[in-house]
Amino acid sequence: MSAKRTSKTVLLAAPRGFCAGVDRAIQIVEKSIAKYGAPVYVRHEIVHNRHVVDRLVGMGAVFVEELEDCPDDRPVVFSAHGVPKSVPAAAQAREMNYLDATCPLVSKVHVEAEKHAAAGHHILLIGHEGHPEVVGTMGQLPVGRMSLIETEEDAHKFTAEDPENLALVTQTTLSVDDTSAMIDILKTRFPNIALPYKEDICYATTNRQMAVKAIAERCDLLLVIGSQTSSNSKRLVEVGDKAGADNAMLISSADSINWDIVDQAKVIGLSAGASAPEYLTDGVLAALKSKYEIDMQEVEVTKEKVIFRLPRKLLDVA
Repeated sequence: MSAKRTSKTVLLAAPRGFCAGVDRAIQIVEKSIAKYGAPVYVRHEIVHNRHVVDRLVGMGAVFVEELEDCPDDRPVVFSAHGVPKSVPAAAQAREMNYLDATCPLVSKVHVEAEKHAAAGHHILLIGHEGHPEVVGTMGQLPVGRMSLIETEEDAHKFTAEDPENLALVTQTTLSVDDTSAMIDILKTRFPNIALPYKEDICYATTNRQMAVKAIAERCDLLLVIGSQTSSNSKRLVEVGDKAGADNAMLISSADSINWDIVDQAKVIGLSAGASAPEYLTDGVLAALKSKYEIDMQEVEVTKEKVIFRLPRKLLDVA
């Protein structure tokens, strides 16, 4: 007679996984390959997830870090994170066929920054140094027109040449709570700072963080599926930790689960970053069900219906 299996509750956060911007970016690569044939070059990882990248490589995508690594006669796709203005300018100078997969919400931040600069403001960007989205946003303007604020300490220490002429934008994939704290400091120090018309942090980042907050207090263990290079996935772990999860961990897939830790947990929360495909969540659930009796409860905080249009030159691809 087989031993009785341990029972565990799994709280499945919703929304989770792919957002509209990631879905659009991946479709741009897929449809470019379908229209132009392989290889199609992609500057930087299209999204920060190795599983997604490896699948696209299998279809004929070639991932490179710089435009110089691309031949003139093949299409090139710019990643969802956005690129400095110098990149499309260089592609145009070489008469390359390029497709911009920048998330429209990142493009919105680029437009905001340019409008503030045109109004004579010095711009503060809340974000993480070296992240491709931050590199792309800072690259919309000449060097010196934008200053990066990474921490609350930075917000306290920043000195302005003209305190009355400041504007603020943010990276789209940050922690809502951490960003709010930095914004509050800057607003207190510079009451006339021009704020975003609408929150720059994207709807998908906000929704995934809300869903994690909704389950965190009940979790002995919160598992977030995502890449170590994915900003929004790492923020979900931090949000879950602060919201009361006893333990919160980032995993890349079912293969990276620490079963000794899972064994000790009675209630397990599960979410996935905006660049993690749903089949990775399915794989983690299947792995859990193979070892335990699972009572699964989906906790949905909102429904997402956002869809972003593809570039015009790909609309004829089935």
